[in-house]
Amino acid sequence: MPAIMAVKPDSARSNPDSTPQKRRLRSDTTAAPDSPISTPVKWKSPRTCTTSSPKTPISRVERDCSENITKSHKSPIKKLSDSLTPTKQKWNPLDSEQMKAVKEAVHVSTAPPNIVCREGEQKRVLEFCQACVEQEKAGSLYVCGCPGTGKSLSMEKVKQLLFHWANEAGHQQPNVLTINCTSLAKTSDIFSKILGESQPRKKVNGATSPLQHLQNLYSQKPQPSGMKMMLIIADELDYLITKDRAVLHDLFMLTTFPFSRCILIGIANAIDLADRFLPKLQSLNCKPMVVTFRAYSKDQILKILHERLMELPYTVFQPQALELCARKVAAASGDMRKALCVCRSAIEIVEAELRESSSNFSSSIVEKAFLEQQRATAPVFLEKQEIDVVRLDHMVVALSKTYKSPIVDTIQSLPQHQQILLCSAVKLFRGGKKDTNVGELNKFYMEICKSALIPPVGILELSSICRVLSDQGLLKLGQSREDKSKRVTLCVDEADITFALQGIRFFRNCLQSPFQTKRYQSLASMMKKAAGLID
Repeated sequence: MPAIMAVKPDSARSNPDSTPQKRRLRSDTTAAPDSPISTPVKWKSPRTCTTSSPKTPISRVERDCSENITKSHKSPIKKLSDSLTPTKQKWNPLDSEQMKAVKEAVHVSTAPPNIVCREGEQKRVLEFCQACVEQEKAGSLYVCGCPGTGKSLSMEKVKQLLFHWANEAGHQQPNVLTINCTSLAKTSDIFSKILGESQPRKKVNGATSPLQHLQNLYSQKPQPSGMKMMLIIADELDYLITKDRAVLHDLFMLTTFPFSRCILIGIANAIDLADRFLPKLQSLNCKPMVVTFRAYSKDQILKILHERLMELPYTVFQPQALELCARKVAAASGDMRKALCVCRSAIEIVEAELRESSSNFSSSIVEKAFLEQQRATAPVFLEKQEIDVVRLDHMVVALSKTYKSPIVDTIQSLPQHQQILLCSAVKLFRGGKKDTNVGELNKFYMEICKSALIPPVGILELSSICRVLSDQGLLKLGQSREDKSKRVTLCVDEADITFALQGIRFFRNCLQSPFQTKRYQSLASMMKKAAGLID
């Protein structure tokens, strides 16, 4: 009865009084291969093994167990990450060629190999252009969004996708005219460029303007051969805004003529440009379609940075450094160009640090006799000075340089009671108030002083502090006969005060609130981690 005998070894195993000889026999794999006592020890759990049985040979069970254990310890996530993240060599910042390649990779003017995180916006613009080409119908589209959100790059990508689609679908490729409106000497010159693209050999008479030629051209039925569709991409469109808004209006009106072949895409930063400057288009039912590019999030900035650095055969940035950059830029503006500038600044900080360390080392080798005696320790010294990656502390310095504000410097240089008064104003105005009086501000000031066991100043001195802060442009102080009744308004952003004072624990605790501005809160937490890593 093997089932009954299989229970015995377990009970014997759990018995603390079992003899060493018995334990040795049970652990001995060479003894009695078909023994019913030793076999259950080698059995696998029924949940992990469905092929074994009491009659299965021990060698086969042991082999299956070892294979299953090996398989169970292989994490599919780790395996996937290993395949996606190839091992890169160390970066040598002293190599001029490598340094040049790294700087070019994060330069604003360098086009990335792939445009990521804007697939949805590109799809909408591409579908609009495809519909216009298929129907041979003019149309207008307005692309808006904050600076550095990938508008211009996305339009270049759409242009390539449109050409590829036209070839595959058997449509005639449209002519493309890309204009940066800042390069125009006069706003009306845009019509000359459009006419030159539509009819290159057409000579304009002095009596007829290029705009009138275009209006006449798009009012007449084209020849059977027909004109090709023309994609006009007008970047920095807000430079065409004049006092009478005539140029901007006439440009969009070109798409409303019966035989127009224009596909107009205007790009600008103003989200409500069409509503403010083109109300007549809405009344004519030809208001342009609007595609908005939102500011980049932290994850999107991080992904774009990784996409740019992926082409390099070496690792340049610590992951924590890139994450800090992405968090700060996303919280401040979401401008990808700003993130690239910060990364480039961090690289230049590493470069300057290396120059400084090399100059210090070269000055120390003047004493040749000393170095000859210390040859054994010289490699250790050099190893300590080696920098092969942009660290978190480099990124912190680069961020502070990029987002340095004179207001922050002013707040940091104030005496303690003036800083406490600013904290009081921040806490008071968080409730949605626009202004208050000196008497009410004094109550908040007294509470903060009491919590920190700091002797407060009197009401007259507090009023004088308000005047000093008003002279520095931090507060606005109204007029009144009584000091307590004077109106007080905060003239600086709460985030600037929070960022300026977050390095002092007392003020950091004082300003903590669920309504605290997120953009500097994330930077403060990352700077804490940076300090921990540096130490």
